[in-house]
Amino acid sequence: MSRKISFKAEVGKLLDIMINSIYSERQIFLRELISNASDACDKLRYVCLTNPEIAKKTSGEMKIKIIPNVEEKTLTIEDNGIGMNKDDLISHLGTIAKSGTADFVKNMKDNGSAAELIGQFGVGFYSAFMVAEKVEVTTKKAGEDQAYKWVSNGVGGFEIEEAERATNGTSIKLFLKDDAKEFLDSIYLRQIVRLYSDHIDYPIVLDLGKAGEETVNTGSALWAKNKAEITQDQYKEFYHHISKNFDDPWLTLHFKAEGNIEYTGLLFVPSEQPYDLFQPDKKQGLKLYVNKVFISDKVEELLPTYLRFVKGVIDSADLSLNLSREMLQQSPLIAKIKQGTVSRLLKELKKRSENAEDYQKFWNAFGAAFKEGIYEDFTNRNEVAELSRFASTNDEEKLTSLDEYISRMKDGQKSIYYITGDDVSTLRNNPQLEAFKAKGVEVLLLTDPIDEFWPQVLTSYKEKTIKHVSQADEDLKVERTEPKAEEGSLDKLIKFMAETLKSEVGKVESTDKLTKSPVSLTVEDGQMSIHLERLMRNHQQQTAFASTRILEINPYHPLIIKLSEMVHDDGQKSKIEEVSKLLLDQAKIAEGEVVTNPSFYTEKMGEYLLVGLKSAS
Repeated sequence: MSRKISFKAEVGKLLDIMINSIYSERQIFLRELISNASDACDKLRYVCLTNPEIAKKTSGEMKIKIIPNVEEKTLTIEDNGIGMNKDDLISHLGTIAKSGTADFVKNMKDNGSAAELIGQFGVGFYSAFMVAEKVEVTTKKAGEDQAYKWVSNGVGGFEIEEAERATNGTSIKLFLKDDAKEFLDSIYLRQIVRLYSDHIDYPIVLDLGKAGEETVNTGSALWAKNKAEITQDQYKEFYHHISKNFDDPWLTLHFKAEGNIEYTGLLFVPSEQPYDLFQPDKKQGLKLYVNKVFISDKVEELLPTYLRFVKGVIDSADLSLNLSREMLQQSPLIAKIKQGTVSRLLKELKKRSENAEDYQKFWNAFGAAFKEGIYEDFTNRNEVAELSRFASTNDEEKLTSLDEYISRMKDGQKSIYYITGDDVSTLRNNPQLEAFKAKGVEVLLLTDPIDEFWPQVLTSYKEKTIKHVSQADEDLKVERTEPKAEEGSLDKLIKFMAETLKSEVGKVESTDKLTKSPVSLTVEDGQMSIHLERLMRNHQQQTAFASTRILEINPYHPLIIKLSEMVHDDGQKSKIEEVSKLLLDQAKIAEGEVVTNPSFYTEKMGEYLLVGLKSAS
């Protein structure tokens, strides 16, 4: 008895786009289905090694078979891998990419390219509907007795029923559309397999009917080959296979480590940022093999999280085939592999960083994640910092390294200075930078969430302390020739403003750091920055350690001088009160903060602008 199940809403949208659109890269469906079959064989090989009972029930040498049937107009991709049971079918073929599905649909509509997106969002199986009007999946899970059939035309939903299948594994039968008959041509199929899947480590057998069968791939683990034997195209296709991405790798690193522990690595840095780079459940991208036997693709211990964008393979003969989750976490060999792999990656990145334009591509895609290593990786903290790039007040176009910053430091300058905020353009105009600009002191402009944390652990770099601009220990006093508010009047104004604004600021102080702006907003030394508090609020995280806001006023600014003169006249108190609130709002805006009462700000600002225009005319 068959059971009909509806697709999730987002799956329906996705399939509608695929079924009703024609893509020049339609042949990628075959690559995706072969890749899935290879993964199923990998998983079965591992299960057989760790579970002898299941091994006894499995069938023969693992392989992938492609069966074109011209008379039926069907194309079948078959494997004898791990297979699926009923729950697996519903889970894997009834929902797609989970949190990524909505993003996939949006990107497909915006960009119109299946090849650029299918792999990135984990929807490879559904690429079959670009060429098939109906898909039948017959499968039997290794170690289980019952087989099942999954059938769908890609519209509305799918049906599942019990079926007959002699062996474990999966057969995917595509009933081809009239405009997809080329995928029944054995010459074309052979060409596609060799183009996309030649590296697959299982025989890919093409059924030629009466002419017999032909293995069409070389079927060897690419990472085990000598580098001199591998072409760039082979590296690219292997990257596509393991990453499920369609971009070309920005960096390919193939190495063999020898010594106390021997292992081979084939690693790739993508050229484009994946959609889920900053999702909390993002998994590391390395696959672990032991003597070319697949162990796991979820070995988080092989790379630190700040390198989670790296894809590839690690293969070692020194590890046990029956590594458990706990053994992976505690294995000193895994720790050594991790240490060596990270070291090689950082050295290779350092080489690539010598080409600033090329390195900029890497930084644009992965810099925000890579900088997490300054905070997380105690062993390699300085190396990660050296490879990090930052916007600064020195150049609006080019990013800078910490070493370049140091090379431009003023004589006698003791520290590297930074400021944090939401975006670079806002930070460039922050009033707190006015004295730094006037004195020619460069400031790093930091806008990523991790920038609030790494300076707490990297407090110095190459004997230069790293400090927030609010903690400057340089002589930032600018020579001033313009008038200054009279000291007694200024003190009285400060007390008045502190009382007026006491619900929003803890202190009002005079400062010499402002050269153009009348006010700026800062916090006490050592307290959480305004930007970090805002980040925490945006993530619904309240803190018991709210910072004390300090409103700094510029005693040389004509507006502050005027207010200090008016403060002695009780009849002007309401006017000073209004202007004080407007100045605080102005300081908030400069810091990227939201004003407390927008209607008051816009109303009063309009009134003062009108008065100014009338007096000017």
